Amino acid sequence: MSRKRRSAADEPFLLVRSFASEQASGAVIAHHRHGWNQLVHIASRVMAVDTERGSWIAPPDWAVWVPVDSRHAIRFISRSSLRTIYLRPDQRPELPENSCSLAVSPLLRALILRTVELGMLDERNETEAAMSRLLVAELGLAGPPPFTLPQPTSEVTVRAARLITCAAPGTGNLASVARIVGIGARTLERRFRAETGLTPGRWQQQARLLKGLELIASGAQVKTAAADAGFASASAYIAAFRQSFGTTPARYFKVQASSL
Repeated sequence: MSRKRRSAADEPFLLVRSFASEQASGAVIAHHRHGWNQLVHIASRVMAVDTERGSWIAPPDWAVWVPVDSRHAIRFISRSSLRTIYLRPDQRPELPENSCSLAVSPLLRALILRTVELGMLDERNETEAAMSRLLVAELGLAGPPPFTLPQPTSEVTVRAARLITCAAPGTGNLASVARIVGIGARTLERRFRAETGLTPGRWQQQARLLKGLELIASGAQVKTAAADAGFASASAYIAAFRQSFGTTPARYFKVQASSL
């Protein structure tokens, strides 16, 4: 079905907008903000979404929720089909207040794709208004998927996270990182846990797992991705991946490929 045409007179009645595009591998949508809540979703392949609250690798069965006026950027790890929707700001009672990743149920996926087909949902249309209510209800039920890297928020822990991520010289352990940022190791660990929910060591492990996942999604072999992500071997990466996410990288991407 073709997208309906709208005029300025329709604006006050629109509940949901949508946007669709085909993105090349390596394409980037730079940091920006929206005046409406956004659900960033791709119909195929893998993307990475960076927000002030965290960074996520998101395949088709997940999406990233970005509340109104939240700064964010999107990177497309491989050629991707972007299908994203925008919800009017007053539709928020059941929705997350902060950026987060959400599992996309088959029903939610169908609602997203149907909304993109229509272009927008108008509250004056009974069917479209019902679709909008169902979208909000499904978003309220969606749970968080596991591939999430929450970001620290204070200046000191942000600096520490950067040092941990880039494995800078002289940052081989927590004590050395704490010394560089000017606080005690125990204080840094407490702050890191309070701001991210993870210890610095667990956060580093998660960052490395996600970096490996991104490299594999872009075409790298598991052995190469594991080495570039800082693991001693492919088997060490696979074991850590299975422990965290309940499957192996090969099985994960096999499932993704079969869903395309």
